[in-house]
Amino acid sequence: MNIINLMLEASQVVQLVLLILMFFSVFSWAIIFYKRRTIRAAFSQSERFLRTFRKSKNLSEVNEAARRYQGSPLVSLFQAGFKELTHLSKSNPQNPPNANRLESLSRVLTKASNAEVSRLEKKMGFLATTGSVTPFIGLFGTVWGIMDAFLKIGIVRSASLMTVAPGIAEALIATAVGLFAAIPAVIAYNHFLHRIKDLITEMEDFTLEFLNIADRLYGT
Repeated sequence: MNIINLMLEASQVVQLVLLILMFFSVFSWAIIFYKRRTIRAAFSQSERFLRTFRKSKNLSEVNEAARRYQGSPLVSLFQAGFKELTHLSKSNPQNPPNANRLESLSRVLTKASNAEVSRLEKKMGFLATTGSVTPFIGLFGTVWGIMDAFLKIGIVRSASLMTVAPGIAEALIATAVGLFAAIPAVIAYNHFLHRIKDLITEMEDFTLEFLNIADRLYGT
């Protein structure tokens, strides 16, 4: 009744189900470690970038410092906004950006924010799919394995525990592996979703802060 032996001696359909579940499990764990690293870096670098942004006396100085914090989504917003401000200033040096022309800055920041949200949510769909699909894939393997076990009972014409137990055990392994793949994926998905929402709120606050600074500098 060794688990490895049960998996190796399972029917081909159950073995295929187990391979599919292992694929989902391995890739979901890889995504979990990747997202954990990138989201943690986004928070830590955003915190450092904000300190630099609020201490600096001019935007050019912030632009130079921003290169050290490329893992922060706020840096992408700032660089997009700074580029737009530079473009507005150079396009008509005699007429600096006014309140109406700064509307384009708001659109640029919104576009950059949407791009960062898409980047942060990348690969989250796989975790959601793993959490919702793998239990049913495991259940399919279990049902198939139990059907196979009952067919063997009919062939040997015996319903003893020695006859039934191996087939039922190998069938239930599919359910266990399905849950093993699904539970971490669901927990990680909910955790990362909450953290991403915090980053989105941080980006919205930074957008307002940047627009206020631009309005003070160039607004009329």
